[in-house]
Amino acid sequence: MEQFARDARITTIYEGTTQIQALDLLGRKVFQLQGAGLRLFLERIDAFCQQHAGNAPLTEFVAPLGKLARQWSEITQRVGVAAVGNPDEIGAAAVDYLFYSGYITLAYFWARSVAAADAGARSAEFKQAKRATARFYFQRILPRTEAHATSLRAGAASLMDLPEQLFG
Repeated sequence: MEQFARDARITTIYEGTTQIQALDLLGRKVFQLQGAGLRLFLERIDAFCQQHAGNAPLTEFVAPLGKLARQWSEITQRVGVAAVGNPDEIGAAAVDYLFYSGYITLAYFWARSVAAADAGARSAEFKQAKRATARFYFQRILPRTEAHATSLRAGAASLMDLPEQLFG
């Protein structure tokens, strides 16, 4: 998982900027495809959350993950509707959307990792370490989605309010 995170980070350097990657994600991979891939991924997350809803040891991961997956869908729709009337909305939302999506995606894989460890024949220490690391992620990293969600809901207006002649 750590290698995937490093690879994902280096691609923004190879491509040039995080903004380019973010615009590609939101503009091309989400909106140009009418959210088809995102819907499939959110369905997977939802199925995982439903499958483990009654699993008490996974509740601390499944409950917030399910909530964030629903919120992700709502935020995507909100940005899409706003972008129909104002194309600046995509550019304004793109970077926050990229990070927001990434945090939730990693949360999903951490929750799956804990579920797989619990179901596997690994040592108790391994399972404990997996759970502790996932707990750290859910408690210390995943809450960053709240700030990104707030920014995404704010829209493009405050970014575009400053007249061009005032730059400089």
